[in-house]
Amino acid sequence: MMSEKADETRARMRARLEFIYGAGRAADVMRALEELLRRYEGRLPRGAAGWSERDALLITYADTIREDGSPPLRALDRFLTERVGDRISFVHLLPFYPYSSDDGFAVQDFRQVRPELGSWDDVALLARHYRLAFDAVINHVSASGVYARGYCAGDPRFRDFFIALDPGTDTSSVLRTRNLPLLHDYDTSEGRKWLWTTFSRDQVDLNLANPRVLLEVVDVLLFYVERGASVLRLDAIPYLWKELGTSCAHLPRTHELIKLLRDVFNLAAPHVLLLAECNVPQRENLSYLGAGGDEAQVVYNFTMPPLVLFSIHKGDASRLTEWARTIRKVGGRATYLNVTATHDGIGMRPTEGLLGEPERGELLDLARAHGGDVTGKRNPDGSISPYELNLNYFDAVNDPRAEEPLELQVRRFMLSQAIPLGFIGIPAVYVHSLLGSRNDLEGVRRTGRARSINRAVLRADELCRELDDGLSLRGRVFREYGRLLEVRRRESAFHPDADQEVPDLGPAVFAVLRRNEHTGERILALHNVTGRALSLSGRGALADAPSADLLTGEQFAAGADVPLDSYQVRWLRGAD
Repeated sequence: MMSEKADETRARMRARLEFIYGAGRAADVMRALEELLRRYEGRLPRGAAGWSERDALLITYADTIREDGSPPLRALDRFLTERVGDRISFVHLLPFYPYSSDDGFAVQDFRQVRPELGSWDDVALLARHYRLAFDAVINHVSASGVYARGYCAGDPRFRDFFIALDPGTDTSSVLRTRNLPLLHDYDTSEGRKWLWTTFSRDQVDLNLANPRVLLEVVDVLLFYVERGASVLRLDAIPYLWKELGTSCAHLPRTHELIKLLRDVFNLAAPHVLLLAECNVPQRENLSYLGAGGDEAQVVYNFTMPPLVLFSIHKGDASRLTEWARTIRKVGGRATYLNVTATHDGIGMRPTEGLLGEPERGELLDLARAHGGDVTGKRNPDGSISPYELNLNYFDAVNDPRAEEPLELQVRRFMLSQAIPLGFIGIPAVYVHSLLGSRNDLEGVRRTGRARSINRAVLRADELCRELDDGLSLRGRVFREYGRLLEVRRRESAFHPDADQEVPDLGPAVFAVLRRNEHTGERILALHNVTGRALSLSGRGALADAPSADLLTGEQFAAGADVPLDSYQVRWLRGAD
């Protein structure tokens, strides 16, 4: 049976290669892929597969927590095992490879750990405690890295690894997310060449139209799995394939390449998950799950962060409720990763078509008023389209200038963090959200980059003192986050594959009803997005049975009204 399934997978791979490279080259590429897979036989671990209600993912840089006398990777492992434990199950280590810019996303050598962070042994130690997500930065590489230096030196191994065009080529159809030229010039052994650079001069795009680049990418990804990766985060994946005359975003061959990678890991390491990073409007984002989940297994719900922020800002969850009703269970083969914050800003592109321009403008004004900034791209007509809000999520929902009790600010923030915990899919927590960080304005001044506002480096001794202070901001947030994660992991209704309904309980409340069809367990998650207390009618949702609030222990009779304090979250558990 297994052999038959493997034969079917190989047949799909051959068909995909014919679509990508044509029938004439597909057979040779397939033989090379099979040889590559044979080289890794017996070398790849067999890890835990799938997901459950016990899963939550932490997003962090390897050196977010620094400790004297210890490599940052080891310090991170010690902090997580001692302070966080099994409340999280996945750790997304943001790029820990040698790099030249963009805080790690201009990779110089995919197969090395930056010496100042530690070693592969330190990564292996962390992999013994958590399922690790590695960044697969396969759209582009550093201009000073292994591949680009070899290409510029004329090394035949790297011939056609990049896309060289005449500088007069019409590239006006290509979607731009940066206010920078698409082509930059580089000195090579064959003279000056203008190479394709989607993001910056220092990030040169790989040419996946060259099958040798594909083989190198697959080799790198298999190496990552050998080194402990359980998740491969496909960074900037919408831009992988280039065709002049198109937008070069979301192209059919890009999707087919991801499906090919999925087939490779179905053969070599079935436990490995592909996570597509696509900070784009929802329709394009969900397309990376493929047909019935035959592409990436996981996509970010990037529409959630700006809509949660907008709901709290307005005290009105109507837009969030409307959007959430469009999110459906994909099935057991694919799911969502739910976030409010990541190492990047709060993406604005996912709000296109969901919020009007005046409403989007309110978010831009909010970001600037709360000490942050807005990154945008300049359009051909001179206008600027907002790309992301750059600020810490705690300060996004709390005005740093407002004189409010800390307890209220923490309650408002934890409301925002509870929403992804109860939503269908796997919750992801950014390390600075877990630790109650605020805007790092000094970091922005030091680097001159807007994204540094949410990428502070913390000293372990100072951090732990704050966490141990039950009255501090960090202590309050960390304790409450831990409590929510601990409760969540015990409830089968929060399984990523459990059914979800989104009842409309009025603009003041965002409600999610989760039900596990296998256990019969039901949980109604209620979120009061306003600063005023209110009471919900006992009709509907769980009204047909008694319920208990998992967060407070309160009991409610069938049909009883349910009070909600300002910014309160309730997880009401009922039973069939």
